Amino acid sequence: MNRIPVSSNGITEVGYHQDTDTLGTLELKFSNGGVYEFFNVPSTMYDEFMHAPSREEYYFSNIGKRFPCTRVA
Repeated sequence: MNRIPVSSNGITEVGYHQDTDTLGTLELKFSNGGVYEFFNVPSTMYDEFMHAPSREEYYFSNIGKRFPCTRVA
């Protein structure tokens, strides 16, 4: 998945692949080097995440423990 760099303290790169009309896979690279894929993330939530004043806060409040995920790197 292609990721784009983001200016954020804890998250350094973000990728999103739309799997269906409304759901997709969100891939995040964290500043510690870990890369995780989160499944069944609504595209509207991805848009909110990308435009959030703090991506870290949005991640912890809305994504972190809500969606199934796997570490890919």
